[in-house]
Amino acid sequence: MQTNVYLNPLEERYASKEMLHVFSPDFKFTTWRKLWIALAESSKELGLNITDEQISEMRKYQDNINYDVAKEQEKKVRHDVMAHVHAFGEQAKIAKPIIHLGATSAFVGDNTDLIQLKEGLKIVKQKFVNVMKLMADFAIEYKDLPTLGFTHFQPAQLTTVGKRATLWLQSLILDYEELEFFMENLRFRGVKGTTGTQASFMELFNNDYDKVKALDERITEKVGFTKRFKVTGQTYDRKVDSNVLSVLSHIAESAHKFTNDLRLLQNLKEIEEPFEKSQIGSSAMAYKRNPMRSERIASLSKFVISLSQSTAMTAATQWFERTLDDSANKRLAIPQAFLAIDSILTIWVNILSGLVVYPKMIEKRIMEELPFMATEYIIMEGVKNGGDRQELHERIRVHSMEAGKQVKIEGKSNDLIDRVLQDDYFKIDKNRLVEIMNPANFIGAAPKQTEEFVKEEVTPIIDKNKNLLGIDCDLKV
Repeated sequence: MQTNVYLNPLEERYASKEMLHVFSPDFKFTTWRKLWIALAESSKELGLNITDEQISEMRKYQDNINYDVAKEQEKKVRHDVMAHVHAFGEQAKIAKPIIHLGATSAFVGDNTDLIQLKEGLKIVKQKFVNVMKLMADFAIEYKDLPTLGFTHFQPAQLTTVGKRATLWLQSLILDYEELEFFMENLRFRGVKGTTGTQASFMELFNNDYDKVKALDERITEKVGFTKRFKVTGQTYDRKVDSNVLSVLSHIAESAHKFTNDLRLLQNLKEIEEPFEKSQIGSSAMAYKRNPMRSERIASLSKFVISLSQSTAMTAATQWFERTLDDSANKRLAIPQAFLAIDSILTIWVNILSGLVVYPKMIEKRIMEELPFMATEYIIMEGVKNGGDRQELHERIRVHSMEAGKQVKIEGKSNDLIDRVLQDDYFKIDKNRLVEIMNPANFIGAAPKQTEEFVKEEVTPIIDKNKNLLGIDCDLKV
């Protein structure tokens, strides 16, 4: 490892080998050569004077990139595509005259970018579906476990641990639908020429537009796309980059929301992310169990969300058929967004695989607040026993204020229930009050909502993608 130059932490610490490969030089430049081979094959099939020997020679060197030659050539010509055309031709000598025939740089550059988007999204989708499956399992497991709900992070009516998880899942379903739509509608640029008019190919095929169109269709099919842009400038529409970053940003938003909630719950000692036996939470405070995985997701999520602005501005400021002020931006924003979201999903799977729930702590917090929430039930019970509703309301209001003082000022336990039992006006039997105070009476339809939601909304997605389930996501650090 080099220690005297900057190292990208996405590569060193976070992203998977699979995603790093998609945006690696090997993937990029072998794809360039595959595209040149597809162009030569398709051109030959449609009548151009290209031989089988030339194509065979190109195939021979498809995966054997002579980087040293390309690097030296780029220093001379200051053009990366022409440098690699030269390098490829130096290896596949008999094919040299027809490599890149009729094409512009965007033929290999832009089409490779689109292939990278497609392959990167496959990795994203696999990890994303595993996140959904683990979260759905968690929701079902804890669908009946009452927990204190919060609005404004203030105690509110009860919900269940599983029902709360469906709120995280609902965000994921919206993200999944957007991801699916983008993947299904991702278009290939194809062969369009320098300004999108296919003029060079019209010349090669003697103005036979049907053959030029067929060339575009054949290459699209050979590289695995079902849709292609019918019109382009020199480049594909940069809205594609903006849209894919929007998809990744939305996944990051959902991830950040989940980790916000989990970090708060960990502070409340109700739910914790995994904490390994030898893990250190603080260099000074040895007792600490910091939520480092959740914090890492939150940090990377902010980065992905910020990158979405970069591609949006690029899409908005392109001139006519193309400008080159998108190039450096694309080289940075798109790969790093994919590497970061890959890291986020890896950590997310890791967290969900080892979440720890503390039912006793959850119950303790419920019982600290439940007496206040039960006041309406207590009033109704008192009315049944012959009391006046208005008098009961006033008495319980006074008792609640005093109990609140005990909690907030004296630091004591909530004694509202004891106060009610000692007030003869309520005429409530202690056993009946215990029944009333069962947290399960206060969770409404949360368990049924959870079951129905997972069955109707989540399970169909999981079933559709069963082949993607079952991955191990160990962390690098």
